[in-house]
Amino acid sequence: MALTTSSFPTKKLACIIALYCAAQINFLHAEEIMTVTATPHGEAGKTFVSTKQKYHSQPVSDGAGLLSTQAGFSQIRNGGTNGDSVLRGMFGSRLNILADGGNLQGGCGSRMDSPTSYISPDNFDLVEIVKGPQTVLWGPMGSAGTILFERTSEHFAEPGMRGSVSLLRGSNGRADQDVSMAAGNQDGWLHVDANRSVADDYKSGDGTRVPGLWKKWNAGVTAGWTPGEKTLVELALSGGDGEARYAGRAMDGSKFQRKSASLKIEQNDLTEHLSKLSWRSYYNETAHVMDNFSLRKPPAMKMASEPGSVVYGTRLSAEWEKDDALVTFGADAQQRQHRKKQPQGWKADADYRQAGLFAEWQKILTGNSKTVTGVRIDSIHSSDLRQNEHASRQATLPGTFARYEYTFPDVPVKIWSGVGYTERFPDYWELFSGKAGSASFRQLKNEKTTQWDSGIQYQTNELDFWASGWLNRVNDYILFDYASPTTRTENIDAWTVGGEMGSAWRFASDWKVQSALAWVRGENLSQRSPLPQMPPLEAKMALTWSKHQWESTLSWRGVASQGRVAKDKGNVTGRDLGRSAGFGVLSWDAYYHVSERLTAGVGLDNLFNKNYTQHLNGAGNKQFGFSTDQKIPEPGRTGWVNIEYKF
Repeated sequence: MALTTSSFPTKKLACIIALYCAAQINFLHAEEIMTVTATPHGEAGKTFVSTKQKYHSQPVSDGAGLLSTQAGFSQIRNGGTNGDSVLRGMFGSRLNILADGGNLQGGCGSRMDSPTSYISPDNFDLVEIVKGPQTVLWGPMGSAGTILFERTSEHFAEPGMRGSVSLLRGSNGRADQDVSMAAGNQDGWLHVDANRSVADDYKSGDGTRVPGLWKKWNAGVTAGWTPGEKTLVELALSGGDGEARYAGRAMDGSKFQRKSASLKIEQNDLTEHLSKLSWRSYYNETAHVMDNFSLRKPPAMKMASEPGSVVYGTRLSAEWEKDDALVTFGADAQQRQHRKKQPQGWKADADYRQAGLFAEWQKILTGNSKTVTGVRIDSIHSSDLRQNEHASRQATLPGTFARYEYTFPDVPVKIWSGVGYTERFPDYWELFSGKAGSASFRQLKNEKTTQWDSGIQYQTNELDFWASGWLNRVNDYILFDYASPTTRTENIDAWTVGGEMGSAWRFASDWKVQSALAWVRGENLSQRSPLPQMPPLEAKMALTWSKHQWESTLSWRGVASQGRVAKDKGNVTGRDLGRSAGFGVLSWDAYYHVSERLTAGVGLDNLFNKNYTQHLNGAGNKQFGFSTDQKIPEPGRTGWVNIEYKF
């Protein structure tokens, strides 16, 4: 990986790594609740992110934006909002993303409305991240990882009400409003949340106007009932809509409508060994309008399309405990239907049906060690409804993993190592989209992923340190080839290797320094070339001072150049456009706690108005003055203020 000396000096990167190794600091420190390196029960390889965290940059607008703050994550950018998440160089349905336990699916054939574009982090409390195929509990295993956007249940010891109101104003017309309220008693509660976010086009560091306008709203209500201390019933209803202008697409999104419903019933301590029984069901419906005239100057030929999807599913699980063992087992099923709006109404063009059985076993071997193993099997059936004579394909997919964890008795160090295997059925965009090619439905093979993960964690009051590494082999990896006269998909063999590390060091009573480092390398074994859409080496550093009611942070993000590319190859959303230069961006924020209830914040992102682009990027659109191989620049200097009141 070559570094561009003009934009990211080699000496600077070496200095960063030296400081990193010397200080052993972690940008994602547990106390900040930005990332917790282990669960409260000590499970390795899991990360928890609070959506109520203090941001060291302007608050994000969607789920992909929140995930990109975490080590190992990036996103394919296309302007202001609605990027597509990438974890360790893996994209799309390799990431198993669930909201309130349910799967979301967009409609656009090029993922203009990726699943995370329908997710507002403000509507959730917690995000759980499992990297790699290291869980079998939440549907077909995510070969790259599993991400759960969750709401926590309310609890009222006595009748009462609580909530919060947040307001934000920023550069480029940014304005957010968020309200969350809950009222209840010992028998149950009602929780209501609503948020709205708007922004105009922005200017890059060199003053170029970049189309990035968005308007979004989301709202939901959750009713909880606790007829007994060991019983919980929750019903949630929510919805949202919005619009977004894209610098990297020929059309914009003038509608992002979502309707969601979920039901959860839990019973605890049924018998001596049956500790929990849980049933969850959900329904998610999306309707997306894309056109080339609502949010931009209308061209000579107007175009519009309205695709959408309906997803509903159910999951029944139980937890069985005895001695030093915990077994979680159950079954889940799901139906996903992609559709398009016709003059006569909605017409489905693709149907997916899945049913699975799973079991995950945790066994404490000694007071310091345990094993976690899991196995699942899924039956998946897909139907092509585009023709009068429907075609179909079916597969039975296995998945399994095993992990060993050990905590040293005399030092605060934990180590773990695990291996996972899963097979992935091609998703809608790989089988049915216009970019997939006409032969994809019958010829494209299932992906087969084997990944080894290992890590170490050290934690004291003054210093936290963690590091993880992985080696990933994918047979029949699904690749999009844009170099052909017509875009097509193909199966190749590939591997990726990489690592992440970070720590946090309180070197004085009022001072803390944090950092993280993430790196991945991919290889196309079949064609003896780099695997496309690999994010470059990335480092983050933050210096925080806090005293009494004040807290201020100076943060820096440095990204190396990326010279290993496979031009015109990639995925359904992005392709390698060529080499990318490195960059470094400095930002600052400060918070003042006026009282226990009232907090005010202010920030400046990209302090020095750096003009830069991300490597993972949508190609520019000529209607906005960008060439088809030009990467879309990021925002220049951006200011924001935020006020939050809790009651």
